[in-house]
Amino acid sequence: MKLFLNWLDDRTGYRDLMHEALREHIPGGARWRYVWGSTLTFVFMVQVVTGFALWAGYSPSSGTAWESVYYIQHEMTLGSVLRGVHHFAAQAMVVLMAVHLMQVVIDGAYKAPREMNFWLGLVLMQIVLGLGLTGYLLPWDQKGYYATRVATEIMGSTPGIGPQIQQLAQGGPSYGHHTLTRFFALHAGILPALLVAFLALHIYVFRRHGITAKQPYRKPDSEFWPDQVLMDAVACLAILATLLLLAVWKGAELSAPANPASGFSAARPEWYYLFLFRFLKFGWVSHAGEVTGLGEAFGAVVLPGILMTIIALMPFIARVKGGHKFNVGFLVLVVLGSVGLTGVALYEDWIADTADGRSFRAAVAQAHKDGQRAVALSQAPAGIPPEGAISLLLNDPLTQGPRLFQTRCSDCHRWQGQDGLGNDVVQIDESALDAPAKPVAAKAPDLATFGSRAWIKGLLSNFAEHMKSTENATVMAEKARELPGGTMAEWSKENSAALNSEANKASFEAIVEFLYTQSGRSDALPQNDPKVLAGREIFQSGKLADGELTTACADCHTMILPGETEPLSASGEPILTGYGGKDWLKQMLLNPDAHYGESNAMPAFHGQLSDHELDMITRWIIGEYYLPPEEPTKESPTTE
Repeated sequence: MKLFLNWLDDRTGYRDLMHEALREHIPGGARWRYVWGSTLTFVFMVQVVTGFALWAGYSPSSGTAWESVYYIQHEMTLGSVLRGVHHFAAQAMVVLMAVHLMQVVIDGAYKAPREMNFWLGLVLMQIVLGLGLTGYLLPWDQKGYYATRVATEIMGSTPGIGPQIQQLAQGGPSYGHHTLTRFFALHAGILPALLVAFLALHIYVFRRHGITAKQPYRKPDSEFWPDQVLMDAVACLAILATLLLLAVWKGAELSAPANPASGFSAARPEWYYLFLFRFLKFGWVSHAGEVTGLGEAFGAVVLPGILMTIIALMPFIARVKGGHKFNVGFLVLVVLGSVGLTGVALYEDWIADTADGRSFRAAVAQAHKDGQRAVALSQAPAGIPPEGAISLLLNDPLTQGPRLFQTRCSDCHRWQGQDGLGNDVVQIDESALDAPAKPVAAKAPDLATFGSRAWIKGLLSNFAEHMKSTENATVMAEKARELPGGTMAEWSKENSAALNSEANKASFEAIVEFLYTQSGRSDALPQNDPKVLAGREIFQSGKLADGELTTACADCHTMILPGETEPLSASGEPILTGYGGKDWLKQMLLNPDAHYGESNAMPAFHGQLSDHELDMITRWIIGEYYLPPEEPTKESPTTE
């Protein structure tokens, strides 16, 4: 071995290199406060290694970016861990960078003759922040897409050249494919190359002037090897263990594919830009922007630029008496201010009971839900189509139905007591500052169980209670308020006791099953099932096992059974042909007058819903959508 090492040294001179690297003089001996620069370099190397591995599976285009990240996250061996480490390492670099800057300023390591090294460090800080910004967009998911739009819009507010810079970064006047390719080029090529170059200069200049030892010295002088190397290694291992723990425990989120046509009210930059985002929301900042004519640039560019200029001038300020104390105090204030503003932003978004806070939390929850749904659909047997994963969500009733329900139906109806997207329907008195939101009463029945066996039972045995919410109606109010006391309510009241009696239990179930079968839902019995045939007989004759109904259903409702030409009953509304099924629901939405006749209290949606929207909402209401087989079987919300 010795002969080999001697040969290797003769050919490469590695012993001189090792001596130069490890025999650095450390006045006062090794200390933990010196580990931050090494940990930053270590985390950067982690980023490089994991970044190259992710690159092998990533495809930078607006039609393949989300899909390739999905592949890395859910299909590639250890891909989720790899992506998680890369994700949390990027954030660790920001934290370590701030700590390193604090340590440099407090220890006076920025003073002459180390000014150049200090400025190189500030350049590296900007590159690291740029890496974080550009990397956030690469998954091309809803969260990253809109977060990066916020950041680039701030960039575009730069006086004079802002719009040009924004357009250059975006690859055009608007976001799109070229935005992604340019951010990828910056993230994977240009910025890492700049970081390596400036890091090499930073280390070179650092070794030229040596370490700035904190006084008083508590130990004898030593060299970088072995004590400081051991401390650096322990710190690096602790960080690596933390990154692995976070990657396995939390992982990197992949929300739904970016959809530029759909707004996202939870658009926020990454947490390390939140302080600036919150700062721009202060009224006085906006007012100052208007007064100075700088607009948003006053708070987004000018003031941060002044702060960075003061930091860059710290080596000169330190030459003045008391300058070092000023620098330390100034930096502490900047850090505390940033932390404080970040805390306020987090509080307002995640805790405060305000309209904006509720909207943010609802949007985040929906994005998380959409992300899980996009993954579930991607893992379906059909997989991801050539049109991309976004088409899965756009054509998914479980995704689009609740949105349509919220915008089109939730003013009157409810879905499990909410607006379809899981939010309470509330009203806010805008004239009263900080007034709590008040729940709004439903004006029509809750449709979560529409057409199910439970729904039909409720209609037949207690119609008035089933329609009680129509008493609050404001649209077609007169007719709606008549429903709880109308003809059907009277019939239900007269026959409720008979239907709910033990002697007629089988008869009641049979008529319910017969009506439910008309929907053609997947769990409905066939038309020739004995139970359904028994219900058909009751529908026509009104005869129960014990007694008979005051009026048979066929006397008041029109119904044509599937495959039959002669109607079972030929007059009366509502029309029950295909009751509770997709086609019945579509026709009822388009022209409710034709179904309910003079008693109709439902506004028509003809011309307000496209064929696609009509298909999405009706399929969602009847529970016709894909559910992954590995999940516990979820009974359709519209089935009993």
